[in-house]
Amino acid sequence: MKMFKIFFYLVLVLIFSGCIGDVKPQIKPNQKAFAQEDSYILFALRAEEIRDYKSASKLFEKLYEKSKKKEYLYRYLENSIAAKENEKVIKKVDEITQGKIDDFTLIRIKIVALLQMQKFVEAKNLALKLVTVSKGVDDYILLSDMYIKLKKYNTALKYLESAYIRNYNEKILDKMSIILYVNLQRKKDAIAQLETHTRIHGCSKLICMRLISFYSDENNVDGLLSTYLRLYSLNKNEKIAKRIVQIYGYKKEYVKLMNFLDESGSNDNILLQLYINSKNYKKASLLAYKLYKKTADINYLGQSAIYDYESVKNKNDKSMQKRVIKRLKKVVKVEKNPIYLNYLGYLLIDHKIDIKSGMNYVRKALKIEPESAFYLDSLAWGYYRLKNCKKAYKIMKKVRTLKGGDDKEVISHMKQIKKCRNKKR
Repeated sequence: MKMFKIFFYLVLVLIFSGCIGDVKPQIKPNQKAFAQEDSYILFALRAEEIRDYKSASKLFEKLYEKSKKKEYLYRYLENSIAAKENEKVIKKVDEITQGKIDDFTLIRIKIVALLQMQKFVEAKNLALKLVTVSKGVDDYILLSDMYIKLKKYNTALKYLESAYIRNYNEKILDKMSIILYVNLQRKKDAIAQLETHTRIHGCSKLICMRLISFYSDENNVDGLLSTYLRLYSLNKNEKIAKRIVQIYGYKKEYVKLMNFLDESGSNDNILLQLYINSKNYKKASLLAYKLYKKTADINYLGQSAIYDYESVKNKNDKSMQKRVIKRLKKVVKVEKNPIYLNYLGYLLIDHKIDIKSGMNYVRKALKIEPESAFYLDSLAWGYYRLKNCKKAYKIMKKVRTLKGGDDKEVISHMKQIKKCRNKKR
């Protein structure tokens, strides 16, 4: 099948060749050199796409011969390298350059061909000549690769350092750090050079990612956190934020984590949990309400109401009570969660707003969790408010045997109910 494709392309070339006359002189880059130039390009690109590099090479060679456009020459030689025709490439470059180093692209192509033939010394010598003339960043990196292949790591580093101090190019620094860290095992020096660069020139994505790879290898958690924070300032990426959250959690630095989440807004669910854990109920209430507005999840409205109540010192604030009760009533119409039912019921009972209605909400919670000490305590407190201390005491005797029966508020209720019952007697 592959031989058929090659034959097909070559036939096309021969057909087109028969139709094309002499090439016109001084063709402009954006001007067609001959009528079928576009067709040649399409066939050449298709050959590249299916990795038929020999056919692509022949087609680009014809394009170059007909037009003398340098871009076709480069593609012809690059495809020849891909087809492992390295000797042909070297011969062609030598024929064109005549030993001169004025077309840097051709010299680079020749160096790659020499490398593929494992002629490392010859490739290194040519790369050295090239970099002396071009002073190009990529050429310094190419030269360093020659020395690395020859295992002359210090020499590779020397050339990169001399290039780096000219304009502090981060690509050269990155290559230097790899040689220091991997080849010379000078790990501290590699990290120090990268960190020095970031302090003076900032931490680009390339340098930050290199530091992260080194700090990860060293298991340096502080270094990782510092670098991820710098990287996040460049790119507000969800994955980066997740890593920062994980590291703060691992270090148990919850205040700093809270500050990061507050500033970045990267994970409001974790931030809400941190507010709750730190008993910052005011912020928890506001954030839960924000999440409710964002997601329409009624549970967030329930949480917002509960933490609104918990955040206020004066529990007898009528406007607060009204606001919290209104929200909780809206919640329990949709979500029959016993926590919301009991909380609403207890508020109505404890503040003597509507004791009987409150007890009904508590009974609904007990239908779902009949052995809850806290829900039974709420019901007993309802009977206490209605002056039925005997009934309240009977329920509290059961509460004391259940998990949660030793809660401070439950014990306080038990004392008051017991005192009331004894008075009644």
